[in-house]
Amino acid sequence: MKNTPKRPLAATAILALGLALTACSNDSDSNSATGTTTPEPSAVVHGHVHGLGIDPADRRLYVASHEGIFTLGEDGAAQRVGTSQDDFMGFTIAKANTFLASGHPAHGTSGHSNHGLIQSTDSGKTWKTRSLAGEADFHALDYAHGTIYGYDSTNALLRVSKDGTDWADRANLQALDIAVSPQDPDTVLATTADGLAKSTDGGTTFAPGKQPMMAFLSWATPTALYGMDDSGGLNRSTDGGATWRKAGSVPGGQAQALTAVDDQHILAATHTGVYESRDGGNNFSKRFAVEAGDGH
Repeated sequence: MKNTPKRPLAATAILALGLALTACSNDSDSNSATGTTTPEPSAVVHGHVHGLGIDPADRRLYVASHEGIFTLGEDGAAQRVGTSQDDFMGFTIAKANTFLASGHPAHGTSGHSNHGLIQSTDSGKTWKTRSLAGEADFHALDYAHGTIYGYDSTNALLRVSKDGTDWADRANLQALDIAVSPQDPDTVLATTADGLAKSTDGGTTFAPGKQPMMAFLSWATPTALYGMDDSGGLNRSTDGGATWRKAGSVPGGQAQALTAVDDQHILAATHTGVYESRDGGNNFSKRFAVEAGDGH
């Protein structure tokens, strides 16, 4: 059975208000102003990028995409991890060798149209369903304080779980991404069509969204909250989102994913590639090229 997932209400609303991903003109593969370099032509990921992370087990970069999980092989080429060509949506690396994700089966394959929560304990080589198969489509996942926080776009719902099996349903909201404070498990931020919405009760309720407008968030340390706007502008807050300053600009235009590994190490995906900065966003190097596909 061919599965064709529909765009959820939350993403549709954000797109309509100009926050979420939109098509943009092609950008140069290099950007001398930000120190960007071009990878070998073989280091290419096809389709939309949904998530990024560094596995503490091997310190390798992993890219969750519309057509599977990729990393760099020894020859410098993009190498598929395992055999799955599924569409990996929400994605996070919880700890060494342990990945959490959601998404949809590859086109032309059978199974639930929504994976719910799936887990790999061998760095993405194989996956098992943990819960909510056929019910939830997590477009954003965050692992903090031994807890999984997931934004279920199908139901426009924040869900929280300690074990990946039993879930507590929290606030209904329309969001694109979430980030949890590394200091306080009750502080959760969400990117919405009105700006950044904040919860101080673990996601049970959110205050109305406020400027600035961000597409993606990643909270690495208490003083290193990063936000990327739709056009790739990178911003940093040292006070939990109360104030922001411009940190840099990710080359390639249209934003697709953001992960702050620590206060200086940043991974970001845009329309043209996967980029890495080790100086807080001042300079980026291109790790993968991204070629257009049928991503969501």
